Amino acid sequence: MSEDRRYPTRPMIGVGVVVLRGADVLLIKRGKPPRLGQWSLPGGMQELGETAATAAHREVLEETGVTIKLGKVLDIIDIIRPDGDGRIETHYTLIDYAAEYASGTVKAGDDALHAEFVPLSNIEALGMWQETIRIIKLAAGLT
Repeated sequence: MSEDRRYPTRPMIGVGVVVLRGADVLLIKRGKPPRLGQWSLPGGMQELGETAATAAHREVLEETGVTIKLGKVLDIIDIIRPDGDGRIETHYTLIDYAAEYASGTVKAGDDALHAEFVPLSNIEALGMWQETIRIIKLAAGLT
């Protein structure tokens, strides 16, 4: 599969993880597109030969320095964007997991500009993608 994320030959599979610690959720500021500089869930692309669950553990550790107890799949979101000619310009399948904080000191790494636990009561004010807010609320039982 081509590493180019534009005009892929097949869907690109990514994971996102809602890591809860009490009334806080672990968030990152993205260091790469899409949504560069915006608050988001830790996560990223699944690698060849890796299960989605293993990708979730790896991405959280790489981006935040935190280990997790992985929970259930919350939702699967397909993002399919055609260009003006009707060709598929991007196609992502995102698998979002719930998780609990297990250990580690939060420190941004890999693709994250910043990482921290944020009170669940503050997530609406961060300018995140509405799907991210929905998934966080689902994991926290706020829906």
